[in-house]
Amino acid sequence: MEQVGEKVKTGSTPGMWKFFVYSAIGGFMFFVPVSIGGTESIMLDHIVTWIQSNAGGALPYYALLVILAGAVYPFVSGTWKKSKVDMIFSFFKVIGLFVGIMLVFNVGPAWLFEPDMGPFLLNKLVIPVGILVPIGAVFLALLVGYGLLEFVGVFLQPIMRPIWRTPGRSAIDAVASFVGSYSLGLLITNRVYKEGKYTAKEAAIIATGFSTVSVTFMVVVAKTLDLMSMWNLYFWTTLVVTFTVTAITAHLWPLRSIKDEYYEGSTPQPEVKPEGKRIAAAWSEAMETVSKAPTLVQNILITVKDGFKMVMAILPSILSIGLLGLVLAEFTPVFDWLGYIFYPFTWALQLPEPMLVAKASALGIAEMFLPALLVVESTLIVKFVIAVVSVSSVIFFSAVVPCIVSTDIPISIPQLVVIWAQRAILTIIIVTPIAYLFL
Repeated sequence: MEQVGEKVKTGSTPGMWKFFVYSAIGGFMFFVPVSIGGTESIMLDHIVTWIQSNAGGALPYYALLVILAGAVYPFVSGTWKKSKVDMIFSFFKVIGLFVGIMLVFNVGPAWLFEPDMGPFLLNKLVIPVGILVPIGAVFLALLVGYGLLEFVGVFLQPIMRPIWRTPGRSAIDAVASFVGSYSLGLLITNRVYKEGKYTAKEAAIIATGFSTVSVTFMVVVAKTLDLMSMWNLYFWTTLVVTFTVTAITAHLWPLRSIKDEYYEGSTPQPEVKPEGKRIAAAWSEAMETVSKAPTLVQNILITVKDGFKMVMAILPSILSIGLLGLVLAEFTPVFDWLGYIFYPFTWALQLPEPMLVAKASALGIAEMFLPALLVVESTLIVKFVIAVVSVSSVIFFSAVVPCIVSTDIPISIPQLVVIWAQRAILTIIIVTPIAYLFL
């Protein structure tokens, strides 16, 4: 991508209609509520609901095929032996496959078929995620592929360094990571770090602060907790809270202790400040993106492929690490103990059922969907707070941790656990007053 500090192009390009049309379509599908059949929600949710209503019998078998692909892929590609972490998570994916087979073909121990255990994971998470992510990827390609993020990113540049301690160019990375997916975001971040455009500290802040789940995963959380009627409030609150928490953790240990050094062997490329009018620079960035963008079909195919890869990685993990988390939550006091880390804050903020909120927050370290499962029957304020916490915490073991560890960014698992706890606590503190104000 062209650096903003270079000479700004003027004029126009014939394809700039894509910037307006495709970005508008993507924005409409994700952010504009539409009432269909008496239900008000975003169009993406309506599409998924229609598919679930009309293809219900086939969906468990589709999900099982995706899980099978996800369990086999690490061994076919050889990624399972890259590190001990990869070996462990590849093993968990195989377990997820066996759990999926038992659930779909109705064989196995009675406790697995309790309504709030296996069937809940399969019907409320695995199947919706398996549909949402590939379909959402189609419209995500329109939203992020034709210059909108670059255009907006230029205007965010002046605030990135003082607030988030990252260069202005990271604004685009940050927003793409939040709107797109952690896997896409981490891929971008690691590549830019190895090119010498981020230091180790900057890459670590971006990886642990912005690379959240995608918008489509947020839809799953909102649907699970019946928050789709207030989707825009939930989405924008989560975005603001996530970025606010990142601004704070960037100044705390362990992130502040990571060295401000460029990747070994790379050519350091510190950012140049933009010249001229910012709106002209923003337009130039958008034009650059549109001019280099693949055709619509190619763009959609690339994004859908990434979406399926993500689904293949996530679905087996939900049925293994997610199930393990539910079993530990149901039959052991492990997450009650972990919950005491957060209980002083949930109690002091006078949240309803403070111990439940604390325990749900603790569950997020295993899998980002689990906190939502624990508070399905709770009050609206509790559901809203946990829906934001589950995304803003960013770090969870079923997917994000192995992704970060597999990059070249120098950050350890113990450091990631500390950052997770910091993020969960800060999110609870920041989002609770917002919940009381708007709900």
